[in-house]
Amino acid sequence: MVVAFQGVHGAYSEVAAHIMLGRQCTTLPRGTFAEVFEAVQRRRADRGIMPIENSLAGSIHENYDLLLSHRLHIVGETYLKIEHVLMCHPDSSPRQLKSVRSHPQALAQCSKFFTRHKNLRPIAYFDTAGAAESLMEEHTHDTGALASLYAAKLYGLKVLRRHVENQVDNYTRFLVVGRNPWRPRRDVAAKCSITFTPARNEVGILFKILGVFALRGIDLLKIESRPDPRSPFAYLFYIDLAGSPHDKHVVRAFEHLREMVAEFRLLGAYPAARLRLPRSR
Repeated sequence: MVVAFQGVHGAYSEVAAHIMLGRQCTTLPRGTFAEVFEAVQRRRADRGIMPIENSLAGSIHENYDLLLSHRLHIVGETYLKIEHVLMCHPDSSPRQLKSVRSHPQALAQCSKFFTRHKNLRPIAYFDTAGAAESLMEEHTHDTGALASLYAAKLYGLKVLRRHVENQVDNYTRFLVVGRNPWRPRRDVAAKCSITFTPARNEVGILFKILGVFALRGIDLLKIESRPDPRSPFAYLFYIDLAGSPHDKHVVRAFEHLREMVAEFRLLGAYPAARLRLPRSR
């Protein structure tokens, strides 16, 4: 199986791909999230994997928009605990470092480290794994990188410090997309992701829409609104819910919902992943 991901080898998305689809899958790096979708759509990859939300930074809105603009199906999800590792060239030492490069979000998630080490200047880079790769390509000894432990091992870098992130509880949820929908099984707990646009703007319309699910005891796991690019100040809604599209109560909820919205689309049904927190919790 070929799995497309955004970034270079060593990216967190590649780590998530191996967790989700196994070490035997072949990973295909792409420059942008849009190129990940295109790779699957044009049959250059069997699956695409991309982050959809982070427990600290929130949703990746670009990928919500790409889900809407492509006719692919969400077929899986996984959660990855994000650990930012400080690394350097194998011939370098901590005393030589003057700067540390990484993706802006990773730098922001490690801001307390830079507050304590004012001698290290954070430098924004296009990608965490790309920052790690650049240390070996440039043979630089005065610059470090923040990336995954996997990236450090992959590029033969020296690990100086693990768990540099401000918050230990830093998780990213990844979605897997494919050309064909997943077939729900009775022995597997399922989730659905849908999007819709309300048919009319009236007081309480969102309350009525959400009532479609509440009346049937359907658990809504996430609600996200996004501007509709086709109409100024109009909005699309994304919902993740517990259940399969073949469950009778979900089928009836969708039928009821279609009566109240202008557009409805099932983005995908997929096995529900579990967020495994430390046992101390």
